[in-house]
Amino acid sequence: MSSSSVTHATRLPLASVGTMLVSMFCFAVVDTLAKAVALHYPANEVTFFRMLFGLFPAIAICCIGERSLRDRLRNLDFKGQTVRAVTLVGASAFFFAGLPYIPLGEAVAIAYSETLIVVLLAPLMLHEKLSKRGAWSALVGFAGVLLVVRPGGGESVWFGPLLLLGSALCGAISLVQIKRIRESDDSRTTVLFFTTVGTLLTGSTLFFSWKTPTFDALFIMAMMGIMATAGQLLVTIAFRRGEAGALAPFNYTSIVWAALFAYLLWGETIAWLSMAGIALIVGSAIAVAWQRKLEDGPIA
Repeated sequence: MSSSSVTHATRLPLASVGTMLVSMFCFAVVDTLAKAVALHYPANEVTFFRMLFGLFPAIAICCIGERSLRDRLRNLDFKGQTVRAVTLVGASAFFFAGLPYIPLGEAVAIAYSETLIVVLLAPLMLHEKLSKRGAWSALVGFAGVLLVVRPGGGESVWFGPLLLLGSALCGAISLVQIKRIRESDDSRTTVLFFTTVGTLLTGSTLFFSWKTPTFDALFIMAMMGIMATAGQLLVTIAFRRGEAGALAPFNYTSIVWAALFAYLLWGETIAWLSMAGIALIVGSAIAVAWQRKLEDGPIA
């Protein structure tokens, strides 16, 4: 059977769609919980506890299956995994730092512009050809970003959006880096390495910025770690079972969930111009995803 026929047959398996929807719900819950604690605690501390509590399920899933944890780590692409982990930690930290300054739905939409940045980074880092369709999709998407982060709109300021754009840039670099990691490193090992590095890096910053968390805050951050790890695994499973381009539209249901949770919990609403910008970002990112396969889902 040809590779094209295999792709066509597995374009939209229902199991992948369901897994994708559940993973996006998990990420939206993580973003909502992060918003709740980011209003009261430093971003580095929120990121640390998200990593720390995500470390335990990451270790557990690596101990399940035919390969032992020692075997997974023996031939690890240490350099490639380190670059990917550091950039992904940066994406999480920038995202949590930007949450207090902008409505949650808009924040998630800006972070998802990482797909468009990948289009521009791939020729530089992977020596891939930049197609005209990809370039135009990226330009339209970035026009949408400008609508979301427009200056002078209500209480919006540039500081929050800039942090979120930094998150998108770091996330894009981590996505590109996935293609540079050896294929022998499976998704479970990648998640474990990222979570371990993230815990160590953010833990080293607690000396500079720390606020003793309450029991309720610790519980929220524990749920963040567990849900984030679950979301990462589910989205990886979904993309392995189905074609990334076909699953791309479901990827952005996370924005809808985030906007809904933000409205119910804090009464946050999204302005019409921001909604138009979000539509441009999502539409452009879907157009890009149809012509290239992304091997990893969104960060948290």
